[in-house]
Amino acid sequence: MECIDPLKLGIIDNKTLRLITESSGSPSKAEKVDNTLREKLIYFSDHFDPKLFLSRIHQDTSAADLEAGALGLKSDLKGRNLQRKQLVKDNFDCFVSCKTTIDDIESKLKRIEEDPEGSGTTHLFNCMKSVTSRANLAFEPLFERQAQAEKIRSVQGMLQRFRTLFNLPSIIRSSISKGEYDLAVREYKKAKSIALPSHALDNIKKTSCFQVNILKRVLEEVEKVMLEFKGTLYKSMEDPKIDFTSLENTVRLLLELEPESDPVWHYLNVQNHRIHGLLEKCTYDHEARVESLRHETHEKAISDAKWQQIQQNGVPYSDTASSVEYNEVQVDLQSVEFPGEEIDTLKGRYIKRLTAVLVHHIPVFWKTAISIFSGKFAKSSQVTDTSANKAEEKVTEARYSTHSLEEVAGMIRKTISVYEAKVNSTFCDFDESCILRPFMSDAINEVSTACKAFEAKESAPHSAVVALRKVQAEITKIYIQRLCSWMRASTEGISKEETWIPVSILERNRSPYAISYLPLTFRSVIVSGMEQINLMILSVKGEAAKSEDMFAQIEEILISVRLAFLNCFLDFAAHLEQIGADLSQSTSRQENWKNGYSDDHQEEPSANAYGSVVDPHRRLLMVLSNIGYCKDELASELYNKFKYIWLQSRGKDEDSSDLQDLVMSFSGLGEKVLEHYTFAKANLIRTAATNYLLDSGIQWGSAPQVKGIRDAAVELLHTLVAVHAEVFAGAKPLLDKILGVLIEGLIDTFLSLVEENRSTDLRSIDANGFCQLMFELEYFETVLNPYFTSDATASLKSLQGTVLEIAIESISEAVETPGHNRRPTRGSEDTVSDDKQSVSADDLLALTKQCSNELLQPELERTRLNTACFAESTPLEPTPALPKASYSSFRGSMDSPSRNYRGSQSSGSPIHSRPRRR
Repeated sequence: MECIDPLKLGIIDNKTLRLITESSGSPSKAEKVDNTLREKLIYFSDHFDPKLFLSRIHQDTSAADLEAGALGLKSDLKGRNLQRKQLVKDNFDCFVSCKTTIDDIESKLKRIEEDPEGSGTTHLFNCMKSVTSRANLAFEPLFERQAQAEKIRSVQGMLQRFRTLFNLPSIIRSSISKGEYDLAVREYKKAKSIALPSHALDNIKKTSCFQVNILKRVLEEVEKVMLEFKGTLYKSMEDPKIDFTSLENTVRLLLELEPESDPVWHYLNVQNHRIHGLLEKCTYDHEARVESLRHETHEKAISDAKWQQIQQNGVPYSDTASSVEYNEVQVDLQSVEFPGEEIDTLKGRYIKRLTAVLVHHIPVFWKTAISIFSGKFAKSSQVTDTSANKAEEKVTEARYSTHSLEEVAGMIRKTISVYEAKVNSTFCDFDESCILRPFMSDAINEVSTACKAFEAKESAPHSAVVALRKVQAEITKIYIQRLCSWMRASTEGISKEETWIPVSILERNRSPYAISYLPLTFRSVIVSGMEQINLMILSVKGEAAKSEDMFAQIEEILISVRLAFLNCFLDFAAHLEQIGADLSQSTSRQENWKNGYSDDHQEEPSANAYGSVVDPHRRLLMVLSNIGYCKDELASELYNKFKYIWLQSRGKDEDSSDLQDLVMSFSGLGEKVLEHYTFAKANLIRTAATNYLLDSGIQWGSAPQVKGIRDAAVELLHTLVAVHAEVFAGAKPLLDKILGVLIEGLIDTFLSLVEENRSTDLRSIDANGFCQLMFELEYFETVLNPYFTSDATASLKSLQGTVLEIAIESISEAVETPGHNRRPTRGSEDTVSDDKQSVSADDLLALTKQCSNELLQPELERTRLNTACFAESTPLEPTPALPKASYSSFRGSMDSPSRNYRGSQSSGSPIHSRPRRR
């Protein structure tokens, strides 16, 4: 029902007392207004408050509208005043006639009262009073006895009439004590039906005050008994073991007693508070257990400290026991290491108990709520009597309409929020060192079990299932993030604990890389972490399709897992690079090497381990093997094993690019460490080359006749043989590359030594020295041919040309200076006379060719055991131009008339026809 706004700005809703305009629309019906406020807002009420009216009704009205309304109100008031004046003016004669009549009647009544002899009421009243007083004097005893008799009859009738009412308190108590609750309620309703009807009230008014008090006391006693009964019924609903039938019967009885509060809602609140209490009890018990464990640990620490003190004193226990008792050992609580695994066990048990509370109580609670709000309790609460008042049914329905099933769902969501806070805080407190223990995964499984229980039919509202799934996703995300952090931290930790112990060929699955245990330990870390991550992702992946939020969280987790996996490999590569750099730096600081062995490395603890590698060069090679193993085997193995975890969210191209990036990272790292290794070996090779070229005891300017390969050349080859053996055993796939680099470095070393000593030790090279050196260089080229690169071949040609140039210069000087004639040798007698004839480049090359034809093949046969290892591998690059062609190569820039000769003789070189040995 609405009324028009006095300011003519709209319609005022009668229920909410809000202004309804065309722009505002109808107000909310849920808002209620009490009677006091209503009296102040209704403008025709005596308690009307205009300020409150304007602040509530017109709180959204503009000032212009209010001014217009006030102007209209003033004009309306002025019109009404004019109408009133016009009414008086039009009916003035009637007003005068009425006034005259009223005054006439009043004057007549006054004359009647003032006339004592007339028929005035005063005289009549006095007469009747006199008669009454005389009658009372005459019949006073009779009247008293009659009044007493009336009282007795009234009391007797009342007792007879309300006999049942007086017996009600005892009857109701007896019924309640016997458990006959329905009978007690029926008797209570009977008492109300006797006492409340109007005829009973009329009878009570006719009785004396004493009787009225008796009835009131009886009814008060009945109400007191029923109030205690209501309390008993409410108390029974707090029983956690109450069955559904008893609950339904209790609610029905309370509804029949018309309680002040809704018993159903009271029961739901009680059960909700009980669930909260159980959760808090779990927390209290957990804290007590943790505190007890800490106390036991502290007591044990004190006991151990006492025992250590006794042992340190060196006195028998009987003598020191008393002193220890009086001098208690103080133990710092911060120094005591509490057992993390046992505490995590308690935390896992705590989460399990919290989850058990939800699983055992929430489904029952929700099913009961569904039964209540589906109408089952409302139907059971209806009285079976067909004559029940329909108004009472409407009141009952209105009571149920004040609450809804959504409010119960809100209760459960708050409970889930409390559970979420407790689980998250406990889950984040798990010890990092126990991450692979089943505590955290078991906690996630417990939450997953609760989710499955909630998803059963009528076990929990959908919002509670979503909230619990969110809890599962959050703790799963935390666990996966901690696993990723653990993998990276473990990678850093294991990298600092390199034992340098080589792995057996079976342990490395017959890999050609002689790795240490570091890559396998890294593999174990990655596999352990990723398998746990895979299990966790599988547990929540099924829910991703049901919720967009969950799907987004899963995608975020997968991206973080992929990045963590790749970063672990990159971190491991960085640690390997650091290890290689540290080894290279430590070896470069050593001044005295003995076969690549450094005395400083003997002091390292890891070197004392049985079977560990001590040699720094072998350690560098082991780092190279670890890098090669990761690049060629471990990266692809682990990536292909775990890529399906995040593969669904990425394309195949991106998938292959990740693996390529890893391989490229390890390849670049391998190049850096390989540079360290070859640099370290290059120092040894330079020393061997120096010994061979300068310190082998030969004077190149007065060399003896060429008889074959010198021991110094074989010793130089032995240096490369040692490297070959070391690389072949440690990193066979890198053999060709390392030897290619070292051989190229050897030729460059020869070339640099020749240039450096051209004016000193190598300023003079005679024909025999030239033949010896060129023959041995050809021997080196033949033996090391599988590992010769194009750069090494070019350097060798340059070296041969330089040696030829030095030899020609020195021979020419010897011819021009007679005092420096050299002794003739076989092979030079036909071409060079004592001091009369000069030697050309073609003549020297012919001598070298002759030596090669006569001695190269026998020398290869003689040293085949020394050089057999170099024929075991297939070179990475194609075999370069054969040695005999090199003569024409390095001599091609010089004008020579015998070029055709060398070219025709090159096809008959024994190097070209030599079969490859294995």
